Amino acid sequence: MKSLIGKIALVTGGSRGAGRAIAVELGKAGATVYVTGRSKKGNATKNFPGTIDDTVTQIEEAGGKGIAVRCDHTIDAETEAVIGQIREEQGKLDILINNVWGAHDIGVNPGPFWEIPLANWDTMFTAGVRAQLATNHFAIPLLRENKEGMIVHTTFWDDGKYTGQFYYDLAKNALVRMAYGLSEELKDNNIAVLAVSPGFMRTELVLKHMGVDEEHWQDSEDLKSSETPHYVGRAITALAMDSNVMEKTGQVLKVGELAKEYAFTDVDGRYIPPFTM
Repeated sequence: MKSLIGKIALVTGGSRGAGRAIAVELGKAGATVYVTGRSKKGNATKNFPGTIDDTVTQIEEAGGKGIAVRCDHTIDAETEAVIGQIREEQGKLDILINNVWGAHDIGVNPGPFWEIPLANWDTMFTAGVRAQLATNHFAIPLLRENKEGMIVHTTFWDDGKYTGQFYYDLAKNALVRMAYGLSEELKDNNIAVLAVSPGFMRTELVLKHMGVDEEHWQDSEDLKSSETPHYVGRAITALAMDSNVMEKTGQVLKVGELAKEYAFTDVDGRYIPPFTM
């Protein structure tokens, strides 16, 4: 396993949830982590818990180095500016984690396709799929200047099963295909491109919805098989440290399977099997 000391990482959508935990775990492992999102201290999106500044504080408390950059990834100029800042300050980018996701703004509306608001397209495709695509567009030229690199798209995948929500299913599968297509285009640059699928995560918003906190999550029967966002953070960190990660390029990887392969657990010491519907 290789060290991440001296590596430069960018985690998009890092104010809370998976993005925050991924950033913290990469920082703990030695990487300098740029954290982007819309929520800054004193100006959180929709009053959601967490900001990019909070994430950087957690990285620093864990002994790492984090840099918060406010960015709305639906605005191309802001995304391009983030990459420009990384180039200017660091001269390189080694790891890109595409985690930005806009569906939290209105929720994942249930029901048949013809009854779901068309606004679901914008939150999942404009603020999700396209936002990740645009980040790739601006970041890949900088990544290609290295001898190696890694791009990860966080998504959901259960062996091709339908998720039950039309827009969510379409968007998550688009991210899987994006990772595969880029893996083909970047093979000669020694850049691994992966889609990583966590299970049912106890994010801040999930806990709030369930009416519990992290200390009392076991009071909820619905959360029995859940995992913390740090589980996916540890999975992605293990991939970043794997000298042979190019062997996995183009694949969709479940966090539970990676936990078994790389022998890590969730923060409470539990091994959580791969999520299945």
